Amino acid sequence: MFGLKNSLGPKRERLFTVLDIGTEFIKVLVCMAQGKEVEVLGKGIKRQNSGEMESGTITDIAGVIERCHEAMRDAERMAGSSPQSLILGVAGELIKGDTSMVTYKRKDPGSKVQQEELKNIIHKVQWKAFERVRGNLAYETGFNEIDVKLVHAAIVDTRIDGYKVSNPIGFQGREVMMSVFNAFSPLVHYGALQTICAELDKELLAIMAEPYAVGRLLGGTELQGYSGIFIDVGGGTTDLSIVIDGSVIGTKMFNLGGRAFTKRLAQALNISHEEAEEVKIAFSNNQLEHQSQTIVGKALAGDTEIWLSGVYFSLQELSDIDSLPPTVYLCGGGSLLPLLKDGLESSDWYKNLKFPRKPQVKYLLPKNISHVKDLTKQLDSPADITPMALASVGMEILSEEKLLTKMLQKVVRLMQV
Repeated sequence: MFGLKNSLGPKRERLFTVLDIGTEFIKVLVCMAQGKEVEVLGKGIKRQNSGEMESGTITDIAGVIERCHEAMRDAERMAGSSPQSLILGVAGELIKGDTSMVTYKRKDPGSKVQQEELKNIIHKVQWKAFERVRGNLAYETGFNEIDVKLVHAAIVDTRIDGYKVSNPIGFQGREVMMSVFNAFSPLVHYGALQTICAELDKELLAIMAEPYAVGRLLGGTELQGYSGIFIDVGGGTTDLSIVIDGSVIGTKMFNLGGRAFTKRLAQALNISHEEAEEVKIAFSNNQLEHQSQTIVGKALAGDTEIWLSGVYFSLQELSDIDSLPPTVYLCGGGSLLPLLKDGLESSDWYKNLKFPRKPQVKYLLPKNISHVKDLTKQLDSPADITPMALASVGMEILSEEKLLTKMLQKVVRLMQV
């Protein structure tokens, strides 16, 4: 899909729209890339209607498109601009992401790596990683491999004979080792995303796996080379990304988010879903009187344990990681339920995992993100972190001059055909 360039010149070309399609809310930001920073000029948010999304999966395309248009109009009105370029964020149970490390042995170690050879290396590395992860996803979901589509790919680490480089051209060496992050989706979900993009009449810059974007978010701050486990609790799912030395090495998702806790309250208190949502928010803000706080806490205790088990089993699957980073960053609207942070801090869920010590748990807040400048003054919650992460990636793409990334993007386009 191609958008027409506007005649407003370079400033216009730095503008882009971020679209976060969540189970509970559609969130839109209108942004402008400014070197190594990004300015947020407008924000729009619309609640999804019942039946439009389930566990991060689109179940009513027309309804989701309408909600996207509404949120986009609000954001563009606030920004006073309608960008042509779009970054689409996707997450949920059907988006599977994994980082594969692939080693390429060069025939002539004494020669310097040239552009043509690098192109060939990236092509071979990406296809090998693609086949590996696609096979795993087909096995996990029961879909045939042909029905699995590549959504997003990124090079997270490159080394020549163990020496880390940002651009291998001009280096000598025997082994080129690349770590490539790939995110996949079943064809039915990928097709729905394409339909939405076509209807929005924007030029699609990238479809981005949200756990990857969230994991990358601190890279633009003073915490270069950071490590951590990022847990994004949405309406229908919880997404985890594991970052070591600034590289996203794996993502996991499980089907439990804020809606499950609302549903539990509706059942336990025999009230409507809307009333249960209000009670949950009041509980999260400690606004209920003491006895009511206790009743709600007890009603949600069982689901909190199940959620902690989801975190545990997701991290347990990462068997090839020698040591898990002992810092947990919580974000997403669902993370505002205090029982989740309390559970991570007070229970021994981490004991049989590869942590060097008990993990420290923090909220990831917009004020921690120094390179995303919020001119709207409306980004103030962990719920705003995911669209901010997409804005950060959009800024990188628009200012991206990295040869490796451009070469990988060409390979990815071939794979998406």
